[in-house]
Amino acid sequence: MTKGPDPRPLTGEPLALDLLNTTWVDEAGLHDLLDDSERARTWLKRWQLDEAAGPRALENLRSARAALRGLLEHPDDEGAQAALDAVLARGRVRLTFDAGHPGERVEVPAPWRASWLAARDLLQLLEHRPDRIKPCANPDCVLWFADTTRSATRRWCSMTGGCGSRLKARRHYDRQRSQPPG
Repeated sequence: MTKGPDPRPLTGEPLALDLLNTTWVDEAGLHDLLDDSERARTWLKRWQLDEAAGPRALENLRSARAALRGLLEHPDDEGAQAALDAVLARGRVRLTFDAGHPGERVEVPAPWRASWLAARDLLQLLEHRPDRIKPCANPDCVLWFADTTRSATRRWCSMTGGCGSRLKARRHYDRQRSQPPG
């Protein structure tokens, strides 16, 4: 992945969650990295998926992001499942045997490649550690993360200057205000 300024409050997550986290909320309101074609291209480049960063690919990414979010927020909803399946239907994995070794080849049209890979990544995350894929516990936050803590008790997208510390500070302030003086 390439380096460079990233305005988002949470980075470094697996591809599927990083795609979800291209929207975020801060004091200035809701932001969408995919609404800015230059920032979207930079995001694709970080994942080495910038071979087709045109308007159609960005539209596909927004659709895939909605499908991922829908499935995570409503895993039993047939519509959410169908939306993710529609993204996955755009590509396939072809099993191969080359030079004496088994392998696989991903076959996806370029405008769907990043979207399809993110959808596949979500399936792999859900297959291996579904209990570790979590939304931030701050009800005002839209970010998701893979909980890699040993105890699996992470609740916040960020504790250092992020949701966890802000919410704890707000609760502390509310407790102090509700106590009688003296």
